[in-house]
Amino acid sequence: MSTPHVLFVCVKNGGKSQMAAGLLRRAVADHPEAPVRVSSAGTRAGGSLNAQSVASLAEVGVDVSGEQPRQLTDAMVAEADLVVVLGTEAHVEPVGGTPVEVWETDEPSRRGVEGMERMRLVRDDVAARVEHLHQRLTG
Repeated sequence: MSTPHVLFVCVKNGGKSQMAAGLLRRAVADHPEAPVRVSSAGTRAGGSLNAQSVASLAEVGVDVSGEQPRQLTDAMVAEADLVVVLGTEAHVEPVGGTPVEVWETDEPSRRGVEGMERMRLVRDDVAARVEHLHQRLTG
């Protein structure tokens, strides 16, 4: 069986999609017998990563500091085996039959939680979803 390819997408590709990609890369590193190709992109890619997102990942041993936001293309969607959209702001049209899943991630700011506390809650929600996805894709 070929290695599944997951493309994570959010609007700017500076926070949640980079977070999910970094966490899935770590899951793959922890379980090399269960490989998954991982990439991420944004529907309106920003210029830099969200510093709090990078810091919250560093707290759990995931380094995404060398990543750069990438603009989503139809070719990226078509190349993936699964597209996962993080949050409800970004919208991705399926291309070439690639399934698109939307994760309505926790948004603590709606409850007045901001800053690093917010980012840790988002990270932990995304981490749990990524772990489940990795198990689902690799058995």
